[in-house]
Amino acid sequence: MDVQSFLRPYVSSQVKTIEMHTTGEPTRIVYSGFPELRGTLLEQLALARSHYDYIRRSLIHEPRGHRDMYGAILRPHTELVDAGQAHMGVLFLTHEGYSTMCGHATIAISRLLVDCTDTALFPRHDELLFDEEKKEVEVRLHVPCGLVRATVPAIKPSDSGNWCVDTTRTIHYLSVPSFAAGIGLSVPIPPSLRWPNLGDRENVIVDVAYGGTFYIVLPAPALGFSPSLAHPDIAALSDATKKLRAAFNASAELRSYLHHPDHEDLQFLYSVFVTEPGRGVPAPESAGAETGLCFFADQQVDRSPTGSGVQARVALAVEKGERKLGQRWTYHSIVSNAYGGKGGFTGTPVEEIEIGGRRGVRVRVSGWANYTGFSTFIVEEGDEVGRGFSLK
Repeated sequence: MDVQSFLRPYVSSQVKTIEMHTTGEPTRIVYSGFPELRGTLLEQLALARSHYDYIRRSLIHEPRGHRDMYGAILRPHTELVDAGQAHMGVLFLTHEGYSTMCGHATIAISRLLVDCTDTALFPRHDELLFDEEKKEVEVRLHVPCGLVRATVPAIKPSDSGNWCVDTTRTIHYLSVPSFAAGIGLSVPIPPSLRWPNLGDRENVIVDVAYGGTFYIVLPAPALGFSPSLAHPDIAALSDATKKLRAAFNASAELRSYLHHPDHEDLQFLYSVFVTEPGRGVPAPESAGAETGLCFFADQQVDRSPTGSGVQARVALAVEKGERKLGQRWTYHSIVSNAYGGKGGFTGTPVEEIEIGGRRGVRVRVSGWANYTGFSTFIVEEGDEVGRGFSLK
C-alpha cells in the first residue's frame, strides 16, 4: 500500500524535515512547507513568532516532539544571503519559542548544506568552494545574532570531480563576537525563590557571559550542590536554576548586564550553565577539559556541550585570565562523558576584538553531527491535540 497516497485525503498541508543530532541533542531542520517569510532575518523571526507559531508548536511539542526537542528553519533569502555575504539564513526553534544562536544546530546545518546538492533545498550550493589545500568547505550562515562562518572538512575522491564531507574530522565554526558581561555578580534570592540545597544563604554569586545569547555561568557548589556532575540530580538542579533565573530577572540592576551594543533583540537571559572544571577527557591538543549542564529556554536540558555556551565560557575564561589566545579547551556534556568523551566540543579563542567598548573574542568551536532520518509531518483537519501540547 502506498501510505502517502492513503493519507492524502487527510492532508491539507505538510512540513518536511531532515533529522540530525549533535552529541545526542536533536535538530529538526525544516526545509519545505513553512509559509513564505519576507524582510530581514529578524523581521522573519518576528513574523514566524506572531503568525506561524502554531507550526513551531506542532513540530517541537508532543506528539511529534518532546520537551527537550530543538529545531531550525532554513531561510534561503535574508538580507545577508541576498547580498552574497551568507549562503543560508536560519531561524532556531526551542520548546519555549525561538533562540538567537545555537552551536549544535550550526554544526548540524553546516554539514547538511555541504552534503546536499539539491539546489531546490539549497539554492546557493554551487557557490560553496572547496579548499584544495586545507581539504575543507566554508559555509556562511546568517543567524539572528549575526554571521557565523563554519568550516566543514571534505575530500575529493580521485575518480570523481565532486567533493564530499570527510566524516573523520570535526566541523568547526567561528563565533560571533563573544564577551564577559559581568563577573562575580551577587544575585539576591528572596524567600519565595529559595530551594532546599541553598540552605540559609541569601545570595548566589554568578558570572554572566554572551556567546550569541546571554548565559549565567556558575559551578554546582554555588547553588548548594556537590561539585561533581558525574551523576547530577537534574530535577533538583533544574528547580534551582529556574529560581535563580527568576531572581536574576527580578532585578533591574542585574538585567542591565544583559546589554548588547548592537542589538536590543538579544538582550535577554537564555540559559543557566552549571559547570564542573576538570571533569572529562581532553581532546587531542587540548590544554584541559570541563563539563557543563545547560538549562536553556523553558528549562530544557541540552544533551550536547552547547556551542554558544562554549563561546560564552571561553570569553569568560579569557576575561578572567584563565585562557590565552590559541589555547584549546575541551567542553563536555553529561552525554559525551557517558560515551568516554565522544561528542565533546572544543573551544579556542582565536581573535581578540572590541565590542561596545569592552574586550571580546571570536571563538572557534569544533564538534560533529549525525543524521537520524527525514520526516514529512501532517496535521489532520480538526485534530486539536495534534497541534502540539506539553506536559511539564
